[in-house]
Amino acid sequence: MAVREVLKMGDPRLLEPARPVGDFASPELARLIVDMHDTMRALNGAGLAAPQIGVGLQVVVFEVDANPRYPDAETVPYTVLVNPVLTPLSETMEEAWEGCLSVPGMRGLVPRYAALRYQGFDAGGQPVDRSVSGFHARVVQHEVDHLHGILYPMRIRDLRWFGFTDTLFPGQTLQDD
Repeated sequence: MAVREVLKMGDPRLLEPARPVGDFASPELARLIVDMHDTMRALNGAGLAAPQIGVGLQVVVFEVDANPRYPDAETVPYTVLVNPVLTPLSETMEEAWEGCLSVPGMRGLVPRYAALRYQGFDAGGQPVDRSVSGFHARVVQHEVDHLHGILYPMRIRDLRWFGFTDTLFPGQTLQDD
């Protein structure tokens, strides 16, 4: 339906906790999800959270399928996740590079749980319950962080591993997540 403007780091709306969705049958929710999908695709993102487009609801979308920025990443199916709950499956953490549409032009080395279970609902209010690991787990954690007002730079342990993409990875063409 529409590609929406993505808020950038510094906008106070990105720091506000999102509210749970209560009405899965609302036309507003359906439009929001379509707009989020269209925005994510238009910007070649791996995911998008509603707060990133100025909507303070607990809704995320994500998908990775043959993304040139992540040539070695496993496929992550297109998912709409509403009112998510994340449960780590172990204490094992992995660090990997992340970017964000709300933090354009930058990357950082971010620790995330290696495996987790996510639960919530799809666009129609049907339960979603998956246990995932690797890149899939990373993408979900990144997007759900947005629902709690957390941007990935807040998770970086050592700021020596945070910087501009073109400086960190000279000669590589990487876009924001």
